[in-house]
Amino acid sequence: RIMTQPAKRSPLPKHLQFAFGGMSGMAATCVVQPVDLIKTRMQLTPSVAGLPKPGFVSTVQSVTASEGVLALYKGLSAGLFRQVTYTTARLGTFGVLKDLMSPDGTPLPFFKKAFAGMVAGGIGAVVGNPAEVALIRMTADGRLPPAERRGYTSVFNALGRVTSEEGLATLWRGTSATVGRAMLLNIAQLATYDQAKEMILATGALGDNMGAHIAASTCSAFVATGVSIPLDSAKTRVQNMNVINGVPEYSGMVDALRKTAQRDGVLSLWRGVTPYFLRLGPHTILTFVCLEQFKAAYQRTRNLPHRCTVVQSTEDRA
Repeated sequence: RIMTQPAKRSPLPKHLQFAFGGMSGMAATCVVQPVDLIKTRMQLTPSVAGLPKPGFVSTVQSVTASEGVLALYKGLSAGLFRQVTYTTARLGTFGVLKDLMSPDGTPLPFFKKAFAGMVAGGIGAVVGNPAEVALIRMTADGRLPPAERRGYTSVFNALGRVTSEEGLATLWRGTSATVGRAMLLNIAQLATYDQAKEMILATGALGDNMGAHIAASTCSAFVATGVSIPLDSAKTRVQNMNVINGVPEYSGMVDALRKTAQRDGVLSLWRGVTPYFLRLGPHTILTFVCLEQFKAAYQRTRNLPHRCTVVQSTEDRA
């Protein structure tokens, strides 16, 4: 039986680890930005007694009817800037850490991949938090009454106004929620993708090609969605909260989780799971597929060997 196994990889230069990560995330964001906006609107819509909770389709209809179809792309500049910061940092750091832990490219055990994903997620969250604050505010702005809308014109306008009106520290508001979510998300996403890909290749059913990358990233997206959405909901609420008379609506991520569960029920922490998966799933798949294609293109230009080898099973050699 012919089986495809992960070969020892030829490490990419460190600067390309980061560059390819950011480019992959930006490509994916251009596709899924409308779903991200709907997810944010659903998470921020409070429950009203006697009224049904807004669903994905009804939220899309509400946004397009009141703000126009192009409103679905509100916050795109912030979303792209988030990829330049957060995704560049997390994917680049993950690749560099894997190379440090395995200089010869030998596949790592899952716990080491999980550690690399956790560290990469934490670093990426701190670097990307200002863009995250801008993104949440820009995508949520349309649901506010006209008199209360912030009216940011771009991510840089948002960053500048937040700094001048509320102080530089506001750009890192909700960092604890962002870091906690990012650590869990990147353990579930990055480590799961690597592990799933190795297992898929080991079966011999698929080679190291786009089919394997899509299958592995789909597994990663399912795991990441279930693990991270409660923290994503808390992060969204903390970063979009109002401060009245110097008193913030939430004291932090745990307080946001507690108050949301008390007010709307525990299951409300998973509100928006459909758009969250519809956003995270395609984004995860597109990010990893693009990343693999960038790496393969680089290897071709360097005339490096393919990253997988085909070996003969022991049964066939016997």
